[in-house]
Amino acid sequence: MGLLWLLGLSANASSLPNFAELVAKTGQAVVNISTSKKLEPVEPQLPEGMEIPEGSPLEELFKHFFGQQGVPPETRSLGSGFIISADGYIITNHHVVQNAAEIIVRLQDRRELIAKLVGSDAKSDLALLKVEARDLPVVQTGSAKDLKVGEWVVAIGSPFGFDHSVTAGIVSAKGRSLPGDNYVPFIQTDVAINPGNSGGPLFNLAGQVVGVNSQIYSRTGGFMGLSFAIPIDIALEVVDQLKTQGKVIRGWLGVQIQDVTRELAESFGLSRPYGALVAQIVASSPAAEAGVQIGDVIVEYDGQPIETSSMLPPLVGITPVGKVVPVKVVREGQVLSLQVKIGQLFEEKEEQVVAQVGSDAVKVAPLGLLVADLSPEERARFNIEEGVVVRQVLAGPAREAGIRSGDLLLRLGSVSIRNVQEFQHYVAILPKGKAAAVLVRRGGDSLFLAFKLDLNEGQNKPNRP
Repeated sequence: MGLLWLLGLSANASSLPNFAELVAKTGQAVVNISTSKKLEPVEPQLPEGMEIPEGSPLEELFKHFFGQQGVPPETRSLGSGFIISADGYIITNHHVVQNAAEIIVRLQDRRELIAKLVGSDAKSDLALLKVEARDLPVVQTGSAKDLKVGEWVVAIGSPFGFDHSVTAGIVSAKGRSLPGDNYVPFIQTDVAINPGNSGGPLFNLAGQVVGVNSQIYSRTGGFMGLSFAIPIDIALEVVDQLKTQGKVIRGWLGVQIQDVTRELAESFGLSRPYGALVAQIVASSPAAEAGVQIGDVIVEYDGQPIETSSMLPPLVGITPVGKVVPVKVVREGQVLSLQVKIGQLFEEKEEQVVAQVGSDAVKVAPLGLLVADLSPEERARFNIEEGVVVRQVLAGPAREAGIRSGDLLLRLGSVSIRNVQEFQHYVAILPKGKAAAVLVRRGGDSLFLAFKLDLNEGQNKPNRP
C-alpha cells in the first residue's frame, strides 16, 4: 500500500508543469521600467506669525528644516514591460509611465536604455514605448481567446524592483469587468502579482504572451490571490493604434447599460437574466438614430451573444467607426433586429446631478417614498421635462431596491412618469407579487431598479389616467 501511494505521488509530481524552459526562452524579452517625475516646486512656508529678515543667519536654518526653495522634488516608480519588436517597441501599463519626465528600460543583460513614450491610453491602461536598439529579443504573442479557465499561466516581472521574478498559477476566470474599466474584459488569475509587476507579460505554457498584468484586488496593498491581466488581443489592437496615430479611436453606441438581475429579467419578460439593459440613451447618438429605446435589453451585437453587460463595451470599442452593425434587442418580450451605424467615442465631462430635498413631498405608502414634482428650477438644472424627485426614503420596498433620496424617477415598467399623480396611479395598479422595474437617474447616470409590492391584484397594463 505504501509503495502504491509513493508511486501515485511520484506520478502526480511528474505531471506538474516545469517552467524552467519557458522562462529561459522568454525571460530575455521582459524588461524592468523605472520612471522619474518632477513635481512642481513648493515655496517653503514659515509657521503663521513668524518672519525672518532677509540675510538673517536664521535663513539658512529655515531652508534646512522647511525645504530648499526652487528645487522641485522628484518621485520614482517601478514597473515591468516586454519587447514586441526587435527594433525596440515595448508594451507596458499606462499607469506605470503616466506623467513621467524620464523612462528608463533595463534589459536582462543589465543594459539601460532611455525610452520614448509613443502613446498611452488610460481607458485600457496600456502604453507603447520605443528604445533605440537593434536585434532585441522579442516575445511571441498568442491569443487570450484560446485560454481556458484552470489553465496554467506564468508571470515574469519586477515586483518591488526584484528583476525577472517568476510566479505561476492558473486562470481563475475570463471576461471580468472591473469598476472604471469598461473597455477591458480582464483575465483573472491567482498568479502572485505585486507592485512592480504592472505592465509585465502573462504567458501560457507554450511561451506565448496572453495578457498584460495590470491590477490586483487587495485590502493590504499586496497580493491576495486575485490578479487581473489585459488580454493580449486587446493590447495589440491598442498599441497598433498608438503606433500609427498616437491615440486610440473607439467605437461609440451612445447608451448607458447595466446587468440584468433575476428581478429585472422577470419585470422585462425575459426567461432568465442575460443581456445588457439600456438605462439611458444619448440624444442623436448611433443607438438613438437606430431606434434603440430605454428598457431594451441588448442580447446580441454583431453576431456575438451578450450574456452580461460587461461584454458589450469592449465589442463596441473595437468596432470601426462608421461600420453598420446588426444588434438584437428584447423589447417587451419580443426580439427585434436593428442596424446601428457606430460613431466615435469622445471624452465627455461627467454630469453631476444632485436633487435638493424639499418639504413639498407626497407620500407613496406602498413603496415607502416621499416624492415631489420637479420644480421649474429643477427641470432646468437637470435638463429634464418629466419625472418625480425622491425627497425621502422610508422603510419599505423602495429602500430594499436601493432607491435613494435625491433620485429622479423617470419610468415605471414601460411607461414614463410625468408627475406625482401619474406615479401614484401606476403604483396603485401594479400586479401583486410581480417584479416591477423603475428607471432612476442619479448623479448624471441612469439605472433600473426592481422591487415587488404586496398590492391589490391588477392585471391591466398601465395607461395614462
